[in-house]
Amino acid sequence: MRRKVLPLCAAALAICLCGCSGKDGSSDNSSSQTENTSVTTPAPVIQEEAVKKIEYEIDPSKPVIALTFDDGPNTSATPAVLDRLEKYNVKASFFVIGNNINEKSGAVMKRAHDMGCEINNHSQTHSYMTKMSTEEIKAEIEYTDQLVEKYTGEKTKFFRPPYISVNSELYAAVDMPFINGIGANDWDDSVSVEERAERILEQTKDGVIILLHDADMNIKTVEALDTIIPELQAQGYQFATVSELFEAKGVEISPDDQSLYTIVG
Repeated sequence: MRRKVLPLCAAALAICLCGCSGKDGSSDNSSSQTENTSVTTPAPVIQEEAVKKIEYEIDPSKPVIALTFDDGPNTSATPAVLDRLEKYNVKASFFVIGNNINEKSGAVMKRAHDMGCEINNHSQTHSYMTKMSTEEIKAEIEYTDQLVEKYTGEKTKFFRPPYISVNSELYAAVDMPFINGIGANDWDDSVSVEERAERILEQTKDGVIILLHDADMNIKTVEALDTIIPELQAQGYQFATVSELFEAKGVEISPDDQSLYTIVG
């Protein structure tokens, strides 16, 4: 950008050289302000970083498992989990809480979706839904569903009830299959990284759903993934989304299903 250069008269130049300044040490440039041209600098254009989609074929004849995470999204643990998934080239499914979804965490959730992960429903408030009315239950599901669709363009397909607490009224109100899974009590900070990994590895078998948590600042689970994922890959397991696991095992997704799945097939 070219700047306008204003000619200075000799007298003005002499005044400047004499150091004419105010009592506070600031230069008196009031006479020159009328000469300056105001220029508005355009804001820089920030482009979204491209997300690499994780793609691979699932062979139903070989062991298949689903890695899932509860209680996100957020801007601490969730991005770190996604970094590990990219590192090991595996997909996962995230069961999100509606009240945790905002502009920033929604962008993280979109990143997960664009990578090829699946976004599912874990209620709006993570309350005991067995104590709610049918209308309250449906409102919780719909609230989260709408936000997921807003950021990903897709609705949720599966539901994980908070605290894995279920009853007949909850099954009647929610038109999605209910998902449980094998866990490691990784919501408890006293459980070490090594214990989390060991508990998952001890329980994993073909068709299983792994239930971990990407809750805010749950970095121990992130670190445990560095043991869990490569070890299970070495054992020949394929990582699928929940939808892909159902498909690989030939189990139909039905809104009338009243099972609570930990193992599929």
